Amino acid sequence: MNDAALIGIDIGKHSFHLHGQDKAGREVLRKKCSRQQMMRFFSNHPACVVVMEACAGAHYLARELKAMGHETKLISPQFVRPFVKSNKNDFVDAQAICEAASRPTMRFVSPKTQDRQILSVSHRMRESLIRDRTKAVNQMHGFLLEFGISLPTGLAIVKRLAAIAEEHDLPVRLATLLQRLHDHFVYLDEQIKMLDKELECQLADDDLGSRLLSIPCVGPITASLLAVEMGDGQQYGSSRDFAASVGLVPKQFSTGGRPNLQGISKRGDKHLRSLLVQCARVYMLHLNHQKGPLAEWVRRLSMRRHSNVVACALANKLARIAWAITARHTRYETGPDVMSV
Repeated sequence: MNDAALIGIDIGKHSFHLHGQDKAGREVLRKKCSRQQMMRFFSNHPACVVVMEACAGAHYLARELKAMGHETKLISPQFVRPFVKSNKNDFVDAQAICEAASRPTMRFVSPKTQDRQILSVSHRMRESLIRDRTKAVNQMHGFLLEFGISLPTGLAIVKRLAAIAEEHDLPVRLATLLQRLHDHFVYLDEQIKMLDKELECQLADDDLGSRLLSIPCVGPITASLLAVEMGDGQQYGSSRDFAASVGLVPKQFSTGGRPNLQGISKRGDKHLRSLLVQCARVYMLHLNHQKGPLAEWVRRLSMRRHSNVVACALANKLARIAWAITARHTRYETGPDVMSV
């Protein structure tokens, strides 16, 4: 058991399945244990390489095992799936993780620090609150429409619900129910604003976040999410690798020596990709006020491409600039070097 140089863990809520291999790739460990038993096992085991899928709880385990002296690696689940044999079970999954990790060309996920995980939780809470707020607004619009009241879209009109109820002389019971829904909307709106302020305060104390804010049309929300996803940026070999991880490069389907490039791959974090595209659209909206080589590149591209294509291309460029700022510890500057990032 102590000969295991590589151990793969199939993570569960209460039980964990371990598969260990020696340096020659032979199976030397096959164990099912609880969380406490697993931590006790690794605390007594010699230093080795521990590999897990990048899923819920993996980043915490990676930090804990690293503190015990082990080398921890995380693999994207999509790269483990091809190594799963027939008759799938938890032990087979753990073995597949070891097989995938032993490939020399395998790409790994950088474990997140505790602060980056907390920041990621803030972003996911904010997304959930925004979805709930949108749901409440749509419900108010739908309920009013059932009583013949059609309102313009947007949040501004919903904030004047009391005046609308008096103007159209709604039934008392309906007005009471709508007021409850409106109170829920106000609560969600306040929570979103509080989270925005917290993210801005955290970003002010973060050196990387403040440098990412120097990118044109990149605000606190996008900058903080970029900082969470990239970390120090060293897990990406180049700026194109980071843009590809966000899904902002063409999807390739080539065969027979004939290249076939399709639309963007849409891999990775959907929320980060949408924020970068929104930043690109804001930049294009104020293009007349922008200066420098980046603005000239966007103007030339806009003359021969559709605006949607330009937005995705500019989002790709912003992602590359963000990686360069992170990896090279610099700030954005409007100069000749911008176009080579």
